[in-house]
Amino acid sequence: MMSVEAMKNVNPKTVDRNKLIQRSSVRLDPAAPREERLRDFIQQIKNPYCYLDGKTVVKISFSSTDTTMEDCLEHYLRGL
Repeated sequence: MMSVEAMKNVNPKTVDRNKLIQRSSVRLDPAAPREERLRDFIQQIKNPYCYLDGKTVVKISFSSTDTTMEDCLEHYLRGL
């Protein structure tokens, strides 16, 4: 299994697509507790930082900040 740091550093331009998991193949039990769903998601997706969505390689990262996604959306919507 890759370390978290190695997962974060996968280059989406050079990654072997055959080793990535298709997001649509992940199945979670909506009735399961949150922690169990998170554990199941990570076990199935293998690398939550880089995976496939259809034919597209998806690479995500997170900022080191206390600002939530909701805060960002609210700020954006107020600016419209």
